[in-house]
Amino acid sequence: MKKNQLLTLVFVLLSVFSASFSFQKDARVEIYDLRHFTHPTFTRIVVDIGSLREYSPHELPSPDRIFVDIYQAKLNPILHNKTYLVNNDYINQIRIAQKSPNTVRVVVDLDFVKVKRFQIWPAFDPFRIVIDIYPKELNMETPAEIPPQPAQPTKEGYSMARQLGLGIQRIVIDPGHGGKDPGTIGKSGTMEKRIVLDICQRLKKLLVANKNLEVIMTRETDIYVPVENRTVIANQKQADLFISVHANSNPSKKRSGVETFYLNFSQDPSVIETAALENATSTKNLSEMRSILEKIAKNSKVMESKELANDIQKNLVLTLQKQYKGVKNLGYKGGPFWVLIGVETPSILVEVSYLSNSKEETRLKNAQYRQYIAQGIYSGIKEYMNSLGKGI
Repeated sequence: MKKNQLLTLVFVLLSVFSASFSFQKDARVEIYDLRHFTHPTFTRIVVDIGSLREYSPHELPSPDRIFVDIYQAKLNPILHNKTYLVNNDYINQIRIAQKSPNTVRVVVDLDFVKVKRFQIWPAFDPFRIVIDIYPKELNMETPAEIPPQPAQPTKEGYSMARQLGLGIQRIVIDPGHGGKDPGTIGKSGTMEKRIVLDICQRLKKLLVANKNLEVIMTRETDIYVPVENRTVIANQKQADLFISVHANSNPSKKRSGVETFYLNFSQDPSVIETAALENATSTKNLSEMRSILEKIAKNSKVMESKELANDIQKNLVLTLQKQYKGVKNLGYKGGPFWVLIGVETPSILVEVSYLSNSKEETRLKNAQYRQYIAQGIYSGIKEYMNSLGKGI
């Protein structure tokens, strides 16, 4: 056989082998995104697929849910077992998972009592599945149709802010620590600075969904911001609320739970210990103690800060307890925290869990747990704003 004939034969064999191999490639299409939007009159869920695929919708009671099975499909790795929380009273959450090697399932957990109807339909170029869910008329009022509500009193009565009918427009979120200051570090190496930055980014996303709110973060990345400068940022930006997010630590590895602080003096040993931990990076000197104490004593926002701490603590604990066992409510209390001193607005510091506790460190490493924390804090802010008669 001549050389040219031999080369031709080899080329043909390689082509046949290549064609045969191509038939064995994964025939499933990759689902690469899931999006959801809540409009004044309905919620839309969009599953981005890209190529035409067969699907089947279903609904089931106890617990109420609708779901869609998408055939000959696979999930992008970032979507595996992902859960999306929805901020309305007729949908609880959306879940997406690989039900079987060839089937992807999208589940919407909702309340049929509050849902008027839903429809599931395909859209093209590119192919996607759309789920529209309509609440009953009772829940379809737009904010413009709701008359102004008077502020509610705090447990200590009407503050000046409530007497004047003041509301919330700008919120400063403060992810604790950062850069050269890692904060507390868990046994497996989990750094507080990274955990709280992720939680704050999730919280910001929930808040900015409301177009009437402006949200500013004291740090967007892993940089060092002196604790005293965070107060300056809040005041310069003329914040209406200041929320500092941290993860806790304790010599006792058994200690766990969630607690929230507002600026005040305290004789509680556990509060003093936590304050000492969070204030460790302060650059202030003993000569400044008098002016510092005067700032704490003159804190005119204590009533509102206390109310905000109560609302966030309550909602954060309830949100976590619905999903996880053994979440302890350590309450809300006053404490001398540097990051709160001098803030000219209601301000709180929330300790979301203990990195020194192995179970809570494991939970904090989980994105879904951090999302629930963000949701709990958001719900607390929402309740606080509602109490001012200026709800989200």
